[in-house]
Parts: sequence; structure tokens; C-alpha cells
Amino acid sequence: MIKRTLYFGNPTYLKTKNEQLVVELVDTGEVKTAAMEDIGVLILDHQQITITQSVLAKLLENNTAVVTCNHTHHPTGLLLNLDGHTLQSQRFQLQVDASVPLKKQLWQQTVIAKITNQAHLLGQYRIVNKTLLGLAARVKSGDSDNCEAQAANYYWKNVFPLFPGFKRAREGEPPNNLLNYGYAILRAIVARNLIGSGLLPTLGIFHHNQYNAYCLADDIMEPYRPYVDKVVWEIVRTNGKFLEMTPSMKQQLLSIPAMDVIIDGEKSPLMNAVQRTTASLAKCFEGNSRKLLYPVLPSSFS
Repeated sequence: MIKRTLYFGNPTYLKTKNEQLVVELVDTGEVKTAAMEDIGVLILDHQQITITQSVLAKLLENNTAVVTCNHTHHPTGLLLNLDGHTLQSQRFQLQVDASVPLKKQLWQQTVIAKITNQAHLLGQYRIVNKTLLGLAARVKSGDSDNCEAQAANYYWKNVFPLFPGFKRAREGEPPNNLLNYGYAILRAIVARNLIGSGLLPTLGIFHHNQYNAYCLADDIMEPYRPYVDKVVWEIVRTNGKFLEMTPSMKQQLLSIPAMDVIIDGEKSPLMNAVQRTTASLAKCFEGNSRKLLYPVLPSSFS
């Protein structure tokens, strides 16, 4: 069963009763409930939301990722369970002890999957993608030739035809704002599932920024980014250059966890596919597999 993504963008009081999340809408007095165990991601996007300690504790017990947003509605915080798997200590140690050749091979697979999905997304919109497919075929162990960066340079210049020469930058012009929001949701999903698989999100296979608490999440989310880009592409197609965040745009971005993806030849909601990816990563660290399972975007519309 796919976990729910709950978003709160108005003054709200959140409390718990009988293992249920109780939601009181301040403006209308309306009261709603949701089962704690069904929530995968909860997003707090208003400065007048009140949440009890009991709610936070129960959310984390159920491995819910809690995302907080600032006054500009940008996600700025992520709260996760510290004890998400019975073999967590053992798997942490396996992560620490992972050999350099293994991590290079895992990163090679990750980069190939990312560039391939970028190429297929361009192909869906009848944008020339031979350059990306060629780069995907040339990725070496550890991506020693930096094919990922070469692919990004080509991809971002072409993926949004309405914005010729578009540059991906966190503080850049729209649609960077939409990408930032979508990637924050994706990052929360990946970090949550890494913990659920007994892995430490901080210890990456490629990313090693000492100030980044989610290096491994940033590694594993790479092949999933084109799915966010696909949603943003559709928003741009509908709204043109008028891309200040609206409730309808947020609604589209909040649908990301439930997107259908193809992984290992089967259709699956994205959130469930991420769980399969993180489980396959744990098997790699254990020495039971050498293959990461990643989703594959179709190369064209069916």
C-alpha cells in the first residue's frame, strides 16, 4: 500500500487520539482524522501551524518524513526516525566498511540510470537525445570522465524549450522554484526509505559534503530527478512563463510520491519504487547483490 502525503498550508492544530492524526482547521473549525500508519510524508507549510510533541513522536514511530517550510513556502527542514530498522547498527557498519570499488560501481550504475532517464524524458517531448544516450553508454566506474556533468549541461539547455539556455540553480529564475520544491519532496521520500532499509542517509557513495546530512539520499535520488522534471515540464506547458507557485502547482508537485514508474519491469508508485531501490542498496552493502534497482522512464509516450 502506498503511504499518503499530507500537506498543510493553512493555520492548523495537529494532535493525536487513538493512533489517529487529528487535524483541526483554525479558520473553519473543521476536524479531520488520518491513520498515523498510513502517512509517509507530512509537509508543514504555514507559520501558524501548531503540532504537539505526541504527534511528532507517533509520526516518527511510523517512519513518517516530516518536512517544514519557511515563510517563503520553501522546504527547509526534514525530521526522520532515528531507529528505522532492526538491523540498523549492522547495516551502518556495512556502509562504513563498503569498499571503494563497490561504491564506484554503485555510482556508475546511478549515473547511467540518471542520464538514461534524462535522455528518455527529452525523447518523450521529441527533443534530440542522442547526445545523452551516448554519454550514458560511456560512463565508467566512479564516473571518472564526469559524464553526469556533461549530460547536465546538455539536458538543462534543452529540457525547457520555453526557456532557451535555462540554467539549473537553487536560487535561479523559475522554473527553478518548482524544481526545488519537487526535489525537496523527493529527497524526503528517499531519506525516509533509506532509514526504513536500515541505512544511514548521511554516508554517501559519491556525495561527501561535510555540511550535508543527507549525502546518500542525494546520491540515490539522482535517477528519480527526471520524474520531478516531468511534472515541472507539464506545469510549464500549462502556465507558460507565469510560474510563481500557486496551490494548483503545489498539488501537482505533491502528486510525485504517487506517480507511476516502471522498475524491474513492473509498474509501481514512485514511493514504493524508492523502497525497492533502497532495499537493493542494502543488499549491495551486504554483498548479496551488485545491482541497484532503479526505475526507467519510457523513451516515448505509448
